[in-house]
Amino acid sequence: HGTVGSAVEAMKRGAFDYLTKPMDNDELAAVLNKALEYSRMLSGAKKRGLSPGPGETMVGDSPGMREVKAFIAQAGPSEATVLIQGESGTGKELAAQELHEASSRCGQPLIKVNCAALPENLLESELFGYDKGAFTGAHKNKPGRFQLAHGGALFLDEIGEMSPTVQAKVLRALQEKEVEPLGSVRRVPVDVRILAATNRVLEEEVASG
Repeated sequence: HGTVGSAVEAMKRGAFDYLTKPMDNDELAAVLNKALEYSRMLSGAKKRGLSPGPGETMVGDSPGMREVKAFIAQAGPSEATVLIQGESGTGKELAAQELHEASSRCGQPLIKVNCAALPENLLESELFGYDKGAFTGAHKNKPGRFQLAHGGALFLDEIGEMSPTVQAKVLRALQEKEVEPLGSVRRVPVDVRILAATNRVLEEEVASG
C-alpha cells in the first residue's frame, strides 16, 4: 500500500511510475502503454546510433542543440520555474530531465504529469491528492504529485491543455507553497520546482482570450 515515502524512494531508484492499491485497471493500462512507448523509443534510438551516453539524455551537436544545452546549463542550477515550448516530438521532456539533472535537486525525484492525458477532475486529484471519502471510490488517502515531488521537481507536460480552474489551484500552490488535498481541510507544505512544457504558443492563446 503506497505511502509518500515509498513512492518517492521508488522514483529515486529509477521506477518509471508507481501505482497504489486498490489497483485501477485503466490507470494500469495507461502507465503500461506509456512505458512501452518509451521503451520502443529508446530501442529505436539505439538502432539508429542515437542513444545518449552516460549522464546524457539529449544528443546532437548542431548550433540549435548547442544553444539549447547552453540554456539548460544556465537555467538548470537556478530555482527558476521554466517553460519549455516546442512542437510535439522535439524533446521537451528530455530538456526537462536535463534541467533537473543540472539542478541542486537532482538527487530528488522529478515527478511527471501529462496534463493532456487526464480530464479536469482526475488531473486535480492527481496533482493535489485526496483524502478518504472525498468522492465515490476514494477508499483511502492518496498523496498528490506535488507531495511526491517535495524537495524535487514537478514536470507539467502539455500545460496548455490545463483548464482555468486547475490553473488557478496550481498558481495558488506556487504562491503559497502548500496544497490542499481534495476532501480535506488541512494544508500540506510543499517545496517543489516547476518545469512545464507545451506545444501551443501561449502568448497567442492569451491574446485570443
